[in-house]
Amino acid sequence: MTSPTIALVTGATQGLGLALAEGLAQRLSPADTVYLTGRNPDRVMHAVQSLPAGGAQVQGELLDVADPHAADRLAAELRNRHGGIDIVFGNAVMRVGPDDDPRRIVADYAEVNNFGTTRLLRAFAPLLRTGGRLFVVASRLGTLHHLAPVLHHRFDGLTSLDEVDAQVAAWRDAVADGSARSEAWPGFVNIPSKIGQVAAVRALAGARRDSDLARDILIAAVCPGMMNTPTSALWWDVTRAPTPAQAAAQLLDLAVKPAEPRHYGQLIRYGSVVPWSPGESG
Repeated sequence: MTSPTIALVTGATQGLGLALAEGLAQRLSPADTVYLTGRNPDRVMHAVQSLPAGGAQVQGELLDVADPHAADRLAAELRNRHGGIDIVFGNAVMRVGPDDDPRRIVADYAEVNNFGTTRLLRAFAPLLRTGGRLFVVASRLGTLHHLAPVLHHRFDGLTSLDEVDAQVAAWRDAVADGSARSEAWPGFVNIPSKIGQVAAVRALAGARRDSDLARDILIAAVCPGMMNTPTSALWWDVTRAPTPAQAAAQLLDLAVKPAEPRHYGQLIRYGSVVPWSPGESG
């Protein structure tokens, strides 16, 4: 007799996160549970109530990834309730608009998008059961192709989440004090942030690869592609882009279908590996 499947989605009160929670619930059975999480209790409750009936049970939980202890607390609770976890989507994100001053927002931005990611990885990777899946929602911008070569060493070959955090902190501080302008950092803070997220997945995967592959565990960064959302519309013409629900479909396939070893520790977009660095094949 197999245990019920336990899934968790962060940043799940709207957009892609809500679509992932709904999609998981529809693809899983009534014996399974999907934890829909966010930082605002009213929005979490409303999101849970907005989902259609059928499929897995959807349970709301508070999780603010910017809180240094929140991921560990929730992981401990889920360990006590279920003994482990099967599917995790790290989707919590602070959005940035064209009019935002990078120097003013970078501290909060890195706290959610980057340190929130490494906290999630530290807290939930140890809970993955055999056949488990852990995904960080990133972007095709999260590769060294989008960073000046002189900065590649900052994120390439990192072997621990602590090393990733240190490099993200150095970038954050350089943006905040203005020195990033003379260090070839891109002005769009999303690029170094996404690279840091993918670097975190690669660092964690490098430490766990052999044992995870032996247990059919998949850890990867995933790119949903351009979506038609209000935030994306601030930057680009997204009138023909997929909806969050349409974009979620490819990510849900990775979660519920058999894992491909070539995907392990990589950035995956539309089922294919996005090369991390120039000269690396997909």
